[in-house]
Amino acid sequence: MGDALGTIGAAVAVFAGTNIDDIIVLTVLFLSFRATGKPRPWQIWTGQYAGVALLVAISAVAALGLTIVPDRWVGLLGLIPFALGVKGLIAAIRSRGDNEQPSPAVATGLISVAGITIANGADNISVYTPMFRTIGLTNSLITVAVFTIGIAAWCLAGSWLGSHKNVITVVERYGHWIVPGVFMLIGAVIILESGVLTGTGTH
Repeated sequence: MGDALGTIGAAVAVFAGTNIDDIIVLTVLFLSFRATGKPRPWQIWTGQYAGVALLVAISAVAALGLTIVPDRWVGLLGLIPFALGVKGLIAAIRSRGDNEQPSPAVATGLISVAGITIANGADNISVYTPMFRTIGLTNSLITVAVFTIGIAAWCLAGSWLGSHKNVITVVERYGHWIVPGVFMLIGAVIILESGVLTGTGTH
């Protein structure tokens, strides 16, 4: 029992530590939904689960000694949120003379939400892989169960943070500039921190 509690505690710490930045992404997604209707909550929830599930699966396979994607290239996934941000920014620039503002939503469906989740959490593979390699099957299953609950808690937190009326009003008015900017920043940080551009990645 003590071992199980220790595993649960460690899993909570690992999930929180590696996914704290997801709170920002989820908050922006829920703000986008409340301001424009896209992406829908079920798409946010499902995309988040699908993205994290893929990251965990890749880590589990890597823990067995099989490399799916060379670590130094993982940072290139940051191009996904960056490209979505650029697309949204271009739409905002083109519509400056229009009476109707463009939608601030840069992720409008399940696939784009999952893509952002994968890109934002790709560096987590370097943490999950050695963990799964050392804790064994039973503790790995416990860890996955904790992650499953953690995703729900993160989605609820993002939904709550993205429900403030004043913030929603700002997003409705300026979101077509703010949201693309946030996603471009997230993408740039992922790419720069990975070291993929300079060949200095630590993974």
